[in-house]
Amino acid sequence: MLSPNGAPLLAVEGLQAWYGESHVLHGATFDVFAGEVVTLLGRNGAGKTTTLKSVMGIVGQRTGSVRYDGKELIGLASERIARLGIALCPEERGIFASLSVEENLLLPPKVRPGGLELHRIFELFPNLEERLSSQGTKLSGGEQQMLAIGRILRTGARLLLLDEPTEGLAPVIIEQIGKTIGLLKQQGFTILLVEQNFRFASTVADRYYVMENGRIIDRFANAELEANLDKLHEYLGV
Repeated sequence: MLSPNGAPLLAVEGLQAWYGESHVLHGATFDVFAGEVVTLLGRNGAGKTTTLKSVMGIVGQRTGSVRYDGKELIGLASERIARLGIALCPEERGIFASLSVEENLLLPPKVRPGGLELHRIFELFPNLEERLSSQGTKLSGGEQQMLAIGRILRTGARLLLLDEPTEGLAPVIIEQIGKTIGLLKQQGFTILLVEQNFRFASTVADRYYVMENGRIIDRFANAELEANLDKLHEYLGV
């Protein structure tokens, strides 16, 4: 989904954000084109998660410009932003303990046409079909992450904001999440990914932005990753 003039699907410019009196983002500027996987890298506290929440309109205050498919999001309530076709999968996953896997999957409303039906979600995550009647929080960490991603795929959103989807997961599950992101990209989804694990990010991302102190301080394409490894280690402290 490109604008007629080939503009980015998501264009963020001079984004400032606050939680109460705490000023977290200081003019973040970046863009994401339709069909891309773009990763925000940075140390803890750099502002990555706040950036995703700011796109969704769920921070205390934000200024600057966030345009999605040419439409300005600053000033819109989060439910209106969701209905434009954006979905956030939070780091904490947000699985409802009292609901089964099936009930968790069916809970979010469809906001636009084109959401994946359950059988297609099960093709991506066969584990979920096997655990359909299990309580959401009885799942393993990896299965909960699959459930959190599967749930937003039903909504019809085409821009997916994924916050640390591999955090705390076993290598075999991380590999499965990576394959899923690749399949979603093939199916036309656009993904903005927050990820600490740049080795994982390198298997799925087209481009990277590095955040520090609420600002974008560097950017490079996946083809330039090898040439930027030393700099990246310095940025991330790894």
